[in-house]
Amino acid sequence: MKISVIIPVYNAEKYIVQAVESALQFNEVFEVILIEDQSPDNALEVCQKLCNKYDRVKLFQHPDKKNHGAGASRNLGLEKAAGDFIAFLDADDYYLPNRFDAEKELFKNSEVEGVYGALGVHYYTEKAKKQYYHIYQDKLDTVYKKADPKDVCPGQMNLRGSFGLIHLDTLTIRKSALSKMDKMFETSLRLHQDTEFTIRLAFYLQLYTGINDRAIAIRGIHESNRITKVETKQTKPATTKILLWQKLKNWAETEQKLPEEYKTHINRTHRSFEIANASFLNKWVMIAKYLIIDFKSIRSGLYNINFRKDLF
Repeated sequence: MKISVIIPVYNAEKYIVQAVESALQFNEVFEVILIEDQSPDNALEVCQKLCNKYDRVKLFQHPDKKNHGAGASRNLGLEKAAGDFIAFLDADDYYLPNRFDAEKELFKNSEVEGVYGALGVHYYTEKAKKQYYHIYQDKLDTVYKKADPKDVCPGQMNLRGSFGLIHLDTLTIRKSALSKMDKMFETSLRLHQDTEFTIRLAFYLQLYTGINDRAIAIRGIHESNRITKVETKQTKPATTKILLWQKLKNWAETEQKLPEEYKTHINRTHRSFEIANASFLNKWVMIAKYLIIDFKSIRSGLYNINFRKDLF
C-alpha cells in the first residue's frame, strides 16, 4: 500500500508535530501532505521544519496563501496526492499503531473501495475535559456494528435508525475509486463538510467496516477546538445543519440514481432543521405548508414533527 495522508493545518502549532509523526510511524504511509491554511499562529513555521526534517512530509498552501477552510484544503491535498490510497487526519488528532491493520487485509479485495473504523478521544487539559466531556465523554465515535456497504449511506443519514458516524480520521479510500464522484469536499461549507462528503462517498463507493470495537485514531480535545466552539457557543446547531442538508438536497435533486427513499428523507430532514431555526410563529406556518405539500405522507410527516421535540 502507498498511502497519502492529508492534513489541513489551521491554528495547530501545538499539535501538528504529534499528528505528522503518528502518521510517519507506518511504512505504508508514502507521504504526509500538509495544507497550511493561513494559520494565525506559528503553524506554518512548524510545518516547514517538519518538511525539512522528514522526506515524506510535503507542504502546500493555497495559491493565494489565504484561508479557505478545511474542505478546500482537503481538496487541494487530493490534487497533490500521489499515493494509491488516501487517508485523512486533523492537525490536532493522531493515529494509533493499529490504524491500518484492517486496511492492509481488506484492501487485498479489489471490491473494497474504502475502509473506516473507530475514533477515540483524548482531552489535552482538564479544562478542555470540563468544557467538552458532556459532548464526547470517553466513548468511541464509530459505526456501531459491522455494516454491509449498501447500508452505509442510509445509515450515515440516520434513515433507518441509529447507526453511528464515520470520522475522516478513520477513513481510508482507494484513490482510483474517487473518479466515481464528480465533486470532492463542498468548499462552501465551513462546518459539516466532512459529513456531507462521507454521505455522498458512501453512496458511490463500497465502504467496509474495519476495526470498530477499539480506537484506531484519537480526536484531540482542547480549549481552542474551532469546530466544537462554533457548534456549541457561537451558533445554533440547527443553523449550520440547514446548510449541510441544503447541499445534500441540491445533490439529491441532480443525482438520478439516488433512490426516492433517500431523496424523501433528505428533504424531510432539511425541512426539520428549517423549522428548528425559524421563529415560533414561523415554525407553525412552515409546518402547515409542509404538511400540505406532503399530504400523501401526512402520517410520516407528523411523526417527524412530533418526535423531533429538540427542534422547538
